[in-house]
Amino acid sequence: MWVQRVNGFVLTVLAFALVACVVWQVASRYVTSTPSTSTDELARFMFMWIGLLGAAQASATKQHLAIDLLAMRLKGAAKRTLNVVIELCIIVFAALVMVYGGSLLTAKTFANAQVTPALQVPMGYVYLVVPLAGALLVFFALVAIVDALRAEE
Repeated sequence: MWVQRVNGFVLTVLAFALVACVVWQVASRYVTSTPSTSTDELARFMFMWIGLLGAAQASATKQHLAIDLLAMRLKGAAKRTLNVVIELCIIVFAALVMVYGGSLLTAKTFANAQVTPALQVPMGYVYLVVPLAGALLVFFALVAIVDALRAEE
């Protein structure tokens, strides 16, 4: 699915940028004796984006942490029903907390014109990952439900 591939590409770019940022931070501190003031903040924000977008990617590929004791004991329609209920719980949580709550957080932060200390970037751009990752989680959960219902037929 193209959404997964785009998300994976963004995660790869962010991971390489994070490594480069941290390497530069260490090199500037110990080699040039003039530590970079903005790389610490940038690395922290990239780590947030990687964590939340990575959670959506892990959910899409079914590699997220799960307690599957009950699911392993069920078979057929009961197992599909359990999987649909789990995906519905993910949708409710992601939609309410991440999409709705994250959108409010992002809007308030932009409205207050809050900026990061070192980079002077609006914090709304940093927090934008919360509703974005929530929307991805909702989308991937809907795809999983459709796949489960199609497998039933």
